[in-house]
Formats: sequence, structure tokens, C-alpha cells
Amino acid sequence: MEKQGVDGPKPRFLIGNIMDMASLVSKSTKDDMDSIRHDIVNRLLPHYVFWSKLYGKRFIYWNGSEPRMCLTEIEMIKELLSSKYSNVSGKSWLQQEGTKHFIGRGLLMANGEDWSHQRHIVAPAFMADKLKCHSGYMIESTKQMLQSLRTIVESGETEVEIGEYMSRLTADIISRTEFDSSYEKGKRIFDLLTALQQLCAQSTKHLIFPGSRFFPSKFNREIKTLKMEVERLLMEIIQSRTDCVEIGRGTSYGNDLLGMLLSEMQKKQRGNGFTPNLQLIMDECKTFYFAGHETTALLLTWTIMLLATNPTWQDKVRAEVFEVCKGNTPALDHLSKLTLLNMVINESLRLYPPASLLPRMAFEDIKLGDLHIPKGLSIWIPVLAIHHSEELWGKDAHEFKPERFAGKAFASGRHFMPFAAGPRNCVGQAFALMEVRIILAMLVSRFSFVISKNYRHAPVIVLTLKPKHGVQICLKPLSP
Repeated sequence: MEKQGVDGPKPRFLIGNIMDMASLVSKSTKDDMDSIRHDIVNRLLPHYVFWSKLYGKRFIYWNGSEPRMCLTEIEMIKELLSSKYSNVSGKSWLQQEGTKHFIGRGLLMANGEDWSHQRHIVAPAFMADKLKCHSGYMIESTKQMLQSLRTIVESGETEVEIGEYMSRLTADIISRTEFDSSYEKGKRIFDLLTALQQLCAQSTKHLIFPGSRFFPSKFNREIKTLKMEVERLLMEIIQSRTDCVEIGRGTSYGNDLLGMLLSEMQKKQRGNGFTPNLQLIMDECKTFYFAGHETTALLLTWTIMLLATNPTWQDKVRAEVFEVCKGNTPALDHLSKLTLLNMVINESLRLYPPASLLPRMAFEDIKLGDLHIPKGLSIWIPVLAIHHSEELWGKDAHEFKPERFAGKAFASGRHFMPFAAGPRNCVGQAFALMEVRIILAMLVSRFSFVISKNYRHAPVIVLTLKPKHGVQICLKPLSP
């Protein structure tokens, strides 16, 4: 890469540039921001800003022993994410190992033919006709959440940390849509996976040291215990479904996500008798729990923060919801007509994309634009920096301006990529957007809200882009 003019900071033995990145991020995030501003790239990706000034738009840095090339050139990104390279690029060993005990080798972490096979099994569960089955769960869960908010406000407590409510709500929805009749057991799995995620994030830091994953550390022992309990609960749910069908007590595996996965896997393997890959099904269930809960909760939380600090847009969105829904609960055919709400959601995804980085590793030598990319090189796309680029979005790139999405077809494969792009884009994108539209439409029609004086603006990245201290808002119920 150096021969091709791609340079970067000098790495240290074993740890590469990890200490440099950690030091820069620690310094930039030490204090809260002094006001609610959206120019957050310097705060969250200070190493990217520093190195891009020194080495240009392309540079190599090292995460331990893994070399990574930072790439921000749009045409090259579109080529990398296209179907041309979908089977020769994917997730690196470090990524797979870091999430092995958490979400396993589900769709998010699969590569090559495994990914292609899993995508074909999973995709039908997110087709339009299947999504209709889930809207009822979303509406019912949201009604319960809004009622609990109204009860709290009527008791005299007007300030709430809305992030906690959004997290509980999306967990409730994914539990119902994924496990339906086993909903309570699903909530227990969710609690275990949340703890497992935190432990895996901590243990990942040590993967750069050879053999660390085999060391009987406290982290590794706790991770193994939690993983076994999650898979025991999942196996009980899966076994009860397959037993019901096999002994004739039921004719289908259910209309929830688990049932659809079992049905699709049966179709794919019908010629050979149904012997489902139970580990794969469990990994997919864990993947959907993670992808379907945390990122959606964060999108909702950041969007509510933006609406709470921009009352004019909140009023516009509310007026649109009342006009389209006529005071009723949002129906599926209403969602596409909520143009202003969709613009606000897109602008939230642009300013605060839950997944701020998009990684791909080359599994063989490839030609990308004018570069020869060698096998084993990881390419990291800083989505957050691209979404805030003044070169791409104009001088107002750091401002909340939903109107920038009015009347323009911002294809996800261009410079707006909150759900990635190409064949490996987020399979649950339509599910997540339907959920977010329903929840926000119901929220703004029941409450008006402003940001609390106790809110401290301090975005941080801990796997995903989060508000460090939560988002406190003051709620005012609207007349029923």
C-alpha cells in the first residue's frame, strides 16, 4: 500500500495504533459538549480527523496486528459494497471472534457462501407481507409505553429519560415479534444478551494478544456461563416449536420471526428431510435481538432529542400525523404518507448514525478504483465522517435540516449509508423504519416535549453511537 502512495501512522509492536486512538478519544470525550451542537466528528473520531490531515483521504492504521485502510471516496465505497465484491469481502477474524459468544455466526458476521445461504433463508421474514404481521405488536407495545408515560406525568413527574423508555419498548417489540408465545422467556434472553454484549465488548480489547481468548479469565468464564444460559433458553423455545409440528399438534412454526426462520429453513432442506441447523437458528435469533433492539432504540432516542430541541419541526411533524391519521392509530398505509416525519428520521440517521463505522475485509486480492487491495487488508468506512462532510453535504452539514431530504432520492449507495449499501445492506431496514415511524407518530400525537435543562450533550461511541448521560425531556400530554 505504501508503494501505491497510501501511508499512515507508524504502528507499535502487537498493539499497532490502539494506544494512539484511545488517547485521542479519551481526550476529546473527557468533557461534555458546551452546547447542543451536531459537529461531533472531532469528538468521536479524533484519530480520523488527525490522520486524514496528515495522510489524506486514504491512510493505513493498525488495530493490533490487523491493518486497516480508512476510505472516504464515494465511488470506491460504492464499488466495494456492490455485488461485485460481496463474496470476496466481509467481516474480519477479529470482528467475528469479538462477537462469537454474543451473536455467533449469524447473518451479521457470516461471510462468502455462508452469508449468501443465510441471507436467502432470512430475507423472506422481512418481506412486505410478513412485516404486516408485526405492526400489531409494535402498536400494542407502544400504546402500553405511552400509557405508562402518561401515568408518570399525571403523578407530577414531567421529566423522563426517554432513552430508557425507548430501549425497553424496542426490547418489548423484538421479544414479541421474535418469540410471540414465548414472550416472557424472550425477555429473559434479552436481559442475558445485554449483559453478554457488555462483557464481550470488554474482552474484545484483549484479542490483539495471541491466545488471550483461551485464557481462563473472569471475563471468559462469565461469557461462557451467560452464553450457555442464552442457548439453553433458545433451545427450549425452538424444541417446543419443532415438537409441536412433528407430533401433529400444529401445522406451522408460528408467524413470529423464529417461526418464519424455521419454516424457511425447512423449505430449503425439504428434499433431504428437515434437520434444522439449530446453532445457526440460535445465532440468527441472537443477531436479530441485537440488531433489532439497540440500534432502533438509539435512532428513536436521537430523533426525539432533535425534535425536542427543534419545536418548529416537532409541530410540523405533529400536524402531518394528525392530517394523515385523522386522530387514529397509524396504519401501515399511513406511514409512506408521513413525508416530513421520514425526512426527520433520515436527518437523524445522517447526524447520529447508530453504526458510525462500516468495516469490510478483503478475502482475496481485488482491484478497487486505482488501488490494488491485498488479501487480508481491512477497509473501514467512517460513516459518521462521510455524513458530516461539508464537501458532500455543504457548509450546513452539521446543522439539523430535514428539508435537505425533500424531493431528493438519496440512495443508500451514495453518501447516505446508515444501513450500509449493496447486497450486504441491513436486511431488517424496512422492519426498523416501520417500527420507528409507528412509535414516533404515536408519541408526537399524544405528547409535546422539550429538552430538559438537565440534559448534557455528550455523544460517545461504545460499539454504537450513544448519548453518554441519556436524553432527558419534559413531557406535556396533549388532549385525548
